Amino acid sequence: MGNPELNVKNKAKKKGLFYRFLDWIEVNGNKLPDVLTLFVIFTAIILVVSAIGSAAGWTAVNPATEEKIEVVNLLDGEGIIKILSGLVSNFVNFPPLGMVLVVMLGVGLAESTGLISAFMRKVVLAAPAKLILPIIVLIGIVGNAAADAALIVLPPVAAMIFLALKRNPIAGLVAAYAAVAGGFSANVIINILDTLLAGFTESSAQIIDPEYKANPAMNYYFLLVSTFVLLPIAVYVTTKIVEPRLGTYTGVIPQDQENTALTSEEKRGLRWAGVSLGIFVAILLVLTVPPNALLRHPETGSIIVSPFMDSLVAIMFLFFFIPSLAYGIGSRNIKSDRDVAEQLTKAMSGMGYYIVLAFIAAQMITYFGWSNLGAIIAIKGAELLQNIGLTGLPLLIGFIIFTAIVNLLIASSSAKWALLGPVFVPMFMLLGYSPAFTQVAYRIGDSITNTITPMLAYFAILLSFAKKFDKNMGVGTLISSLIPYTFAYGIFWIILFSIWYLFGLPLGPGAYIEL
Repeated sequence: MGNPELNVKNKAKKKGLFYRFLDWIEVNGNKLPDVLTLFVIFTAIILVVSAIGSAAGWTAVNPATEEKIEVVNLLDGEGIIKILSGLVSNFVNFPPLGMVLVVMLGVGLAESTGLISAFMRKVVLAAPAKLILPIIVLIGIVGNAAADAALIVLPPVAAMIFLALKRNPIAGLVAAYAAVAGGFSANVIINILDTLLAGFTESSAQIIDPEYKANPAMNYYFLLVSTFVLLPIAVYVTTKIVEPRLGTYTGVIPQDQENTALTSEEKRGLRWAGVSLGIFVAILLVLTVPPNALLRHPETGSIIVSPFMDSLVAIMFLFFFIPSLAYGIGSRNIKSDRDVAEQLTKAMSGMGYYIVLAFIAAQMITYFGWSNLGAIIAIKGAELLQNIGLTGLPLLIGFIIFTAIVNLLIASSSAKWALLGPVFVPMFMLLGYSPAFTQVAYRIGDSITNTITPMLAYFAILLSFAKKFDKNMGVGTLISSLIPYTFAYGIFWIILFSIWYLFGLPLGPGAYIEL
């Protein structure tokens, strides 16, 4: 990273084709302009292509609604007015913006008061070092049940853990991100995404069978096994590929990370933080565990679709803010309300780059949606896959790969499935495959390229986090560190999928491969 001689020495040892491929991506990717400039360029391309596509009459038919979708010209009079009038609202309503700033306010306070440093050093001193990375990966995969919140919280915390272990913090950052984003369709619990996708699958299946009913648990067995397949793969990729390529971290290590021994003030602060967190968790359990609890759905009592899920960002903020405040008071880093204000300001001072990045990314992603280009590309690609003549397992694997490619353009899992489900669910039903099996294939493809798609807004956030540890971090280095996870997840997930197919294993309660 910061040591050219070390990087050259490391790269000289890499003789394999895959390593040379990663090096090529890193070198050429780092020659690209700053990511802010790249997003501006992408935005300009979207605008120009929308004008070309509109003039050329590019269209597609939505298989779910039979509605004709046309490319919208964003450079005509109406489009320009829409761009100008929506500039502020696109930014303000950009979902990750408020979410990131709110959660990072709590995480940043934990960092600025020294809570994260003290806690990580305590963990490092107490836990076997070999278990740290597997725990991070497992938390990441399970944490995707919290959706966006896990993508915001875990990567910077994992980076701090690696720093405390005197390992490269960028490796911890990308490992955590890859666990959450790449493992998005693996988990040990049923979550909101299972419910959302099941709804689209049910409506798609009813095109063929009006009586078909889907349930959120219909892929559970496969997702559960996937969790423990991806776990060792992510650990292996991190330790054997990513960390060796990144080399030894030569950045500035904070003074409180250099000395691992905890002071008496830090120990008292950790006790106060632990007590306050325990009280917070106890209150949260009271509000969620009883069948008629406040944060459960008022009618169904569900926790999956409930005020609890809607409040996750606020809960994550309080989860960090409360013990951080208690730690600061207990360790005497906070002695007055002025200290709190100063620490909060310090916590947010490093978010300037992200805010600018979010402004540009919000415009780019919004324009892409307005133009209808993503939807038309997805539908036309689906038609192409239908017509290539593959059958059986090769066709299913082709569907996985196709979904992974579409995911580079449309990051939203539910939005893609709303477009692709009505095409592929009936198609595979006519071939004898259950909607649950088609959904499994879709979810694999939907996850494996999550780590590298720029259309997932949290990629930009990851880059801004990485720049805190290496101000010269380029897109090429970041992408080359994430691609190994994409390839590894893709290969082993497809192998697992093939085994499931060949042995005819059940996918979940009452859900099988064949109709």
